[in-house]
Amino acid sequence: TKFEGRSEMNATGKTQEESTSSAPESWKERILIPTILAGVAGGAAGVVSKHRKVHGVANISATYAANLAIVTGCYCGAREFVRVSRASRPDDLLNSAIAGFGTGAILGRLQGGRTGAVRYAIIFSIAGTAADFATLKLKPMVERLRVTGVGEGEKSGNDSWLKLPEWSPIQVLDEEALAKKRAREQELYARTNIHNLNNEES
Repeated sequence: TKFEGRSEMNATGKTQEESTSSAPESWKERILIPTILAGVAGGAAGVVSKHRKVHGVANISATYAANLAIVTGCYCGAREFVRVSRASRPDDLLNSAIAGFGTGAILGRLQGGRTGAVRYAIIFSIAGTAADFATLKLKPMVERLRVTGVGEGEKSGNDSWLKLPEWSPIQVLDEEALAKKRAREQELYARTNIHNLNNEES
C-alpha cells in the first residue's frame, strides 16, 4: 500500500506539472482570445448601431467594444476560476453555468440592484452555457476543416486552403501555372493569326 500510495502521488504530481505547464496556453485560448473577439464584435455592432448618428460612430463603437470585452473577460475569468476550484475538465458545462450566474449577479447588481442581479444572473448563466456548448460542438468541425485544408495543401505543394477561387479576377499563379497560361495564350494567338489569314485569302 505504501508503494501504491507513492505511485499515486507521483502520478498526481506529474499531472499537476503538466497542467501547470499548459496553464498559459489555456489562459490565452480560453480568456484572452474570446475577450479580444468580443471587443471586435462589439466594435462592429457599434458601427451598425442606431445610436451612431447621435453619439458618433467612433464613440459608440468604442463603448460597445469596451463593454462587451469587459463582460466577456469577467465571464471567461470566472469560468476558469470555477474550473480550477472544482478541478474539472475544460468542457464541463457546469463551470459555464456557475460562472455565468456569478458574473451576471455581480454585473447586474451594479446596474440594476437586486432585481437586476437575479435577472442578469439567469441570462448570463443561460447565454454563457449555450455559447460554450455551441463552441464545443463547432470546434471539432473547424479543426477537421483546417486539417483537411492543410493536408490538401501539402499534397498539392501549396496552401490550397488559402487559394483564391478560380472565378476570382485576382489570381496568384506559380511557375507551372504561368507556363500553362503562356502556352494557352500562344496557341490562341496562333489560331487567331491563321483565322485572319484564311479570311484575307478568301
